[in-house]
Amino acid sequence: MKTVFKWLNRIVSTILIALLVAVAGLVIVTKLQGGTPEVAGFQLKTVLSGSMEPEIQTGSVIAVKTLQEQEKNDLKVGDVITFMEKENKLVTHRIIEVKQTVDGSLYTTKGDNNNGPDREAVLAANVVASYEDFTVPYIGYIASFAQSPNGALAFLVLPGILMVGYSLITITLAIRRIDMQEESEHADAK
Repeated sequence: MKTVFKWLNRIVSTILIALLVAVAGLVIVTKLQGGTPEVAGFQLKTVLSGSMEPEIQTGSVIAVKTLQEQEKNDLKVGDVITFMEKENKLVTHRIIEVKQTVDGSLYTTKGDNNNGPDREAVLAANVVASYEDFTVPYIGYIASFAQSPNGALAFLVLPGILMVGYSLITITLAIRRIDMQEESEHADAK
C-alpha cells in the first residue's frame, strides 16, 4: 500500500509541476510573441465568428502553419487560409478562386457559412498562414481569457494553488500515518 501511495504521489506531483511549467511557458511565450503563440512554425488562433461553421466552430482553437513568401503564391482552390484584412484583422476563410497577377496570386475567399464571397480579394502578400485541419472546440474561450490580464494571472496562480493544496494534503496524510504508527508502537509496548 505504501508503494502505491508513493507512486501515486510522484505521478500527481509530476503532473502538477508539468502543468505549472506548461501554463507559465505558454503565457510567457504568448506575451513575448505579441499574443500569438507559435510552436514549430504553427500558430494557435482562436475562432471568433461562425463564418466557417460547421467545420470550424466559434470558440475553437485552430492550428495554422505560417507560410513563407513563395508558399503564399502556391495556394489553390479549397485551401483554408488565414489572412490580414484591413485594420489588422485576421480572417480564416476558404479560397474559392485563384487569379494570377503581376503582383502575385490574388485569392477570392469565402466563409463556408457565408452566403457570398468576401468583398475584397486577398493578395498573396496578405496571407499569413494556412489552416492545417487541427481544431479543438471551445478551448478558444479559455485561450482568450488566458490572454487577458486577469486570465494570465489566474492561469499562473491556479496551478500554484493546486500544488500547495496537494502538498498540504500529502503532509497531513504523512503526519497521520506517523501518529498512527507511534500509537501502534505505544500500544504494543504496554
